[in-house]
Amino acid sequence: MNKTPLERAAPLLLLLAVIVLWQLVCSVFNVSEFIFPSPARIAQQSWEHRVTILGHAWRTFWVTMVGFGIAIVVGVLLGFLMGSSRLAYDAMYPLMTGFNALPKAAFVPILVVWFGIGVGPAVLTAFLISFFPIMVNIATGLATLEPELEDVLRVLGAKRWDVLTKVGLPRSLPYFYGSLKVAITLAFVGTTVSEMTASNEGIGYLLISAGSSMQMGLAFSGLVVVGLMAMAMYELFSVIEKRTTAWAHRGSQSH
Repeated sequence: MNKTPLERAAPLLLLLAVIVLWQLVCSVFNVSEFIFPSPARIAQQSWEHRVTILGHAWRTFWVTMVGFGIAIVVGVLLGFLMGSSRLAYDAMYPLMTGFNALPKAAFVPILVVWFGIGVGPAVLTAFLISFFPIMVNIATGLATLEPELEDVLRVLGAKRWDVLTKVGLPRSLPYFYGSLKVAITLAFVGTTVSEMTASNEGIGYLLISAGSSMQMGLAFSGLVVVGLMAMAMYELFSVIEKRTTAWAHRGSQSH
């Protein structure tokens, strides 16, 4: 069904309410900008340093996209392998779960030793932190294919490969897009964390340098930029999902 104007505007209204409350708290209680800058101060420093911020943001964005692209390829391939084979699922899932539990920030010093300071550690950290949701959702979508449906297709002459590629993969698309929306936010986290310790460019580096010079408004500007980039990519995947998997949402949205 169609959303009402209020429902469509709800996220923006909530954001505006949070900003107004934030500004009021900072103004009424005279909070020091060195501790918790107000939205007005953040906006001021964002404009003053806009060229610097945009340069660092572009670096973080393209590095994240490279790592995220690798995560999609690896996640889909491993997910397809796990979802198409019970043996592979049972063998790989516990190991992958254990690997995913490891703090990815702990890999950064190791990656620096292997690849040096710069793009390499940031790309790989974004990849390591974001491929797991993609892999799990693809595997789940394939592994939960109804046995009855598979039996019917087999009776009609479909081979296992046909069932997986022509039925299983399309059926997994909602899972896939759901994983992309989660994984892209994680990828930005991974890139930023790596840049904070193993780079001389990017939003992560900007956060460290701004904090060390006590420019807290600039540091918060960096955080806002990362959030905006992640939100933009999230919305992009949401639009693509609605365009390509409308059949999966026919009960909750208009045609």
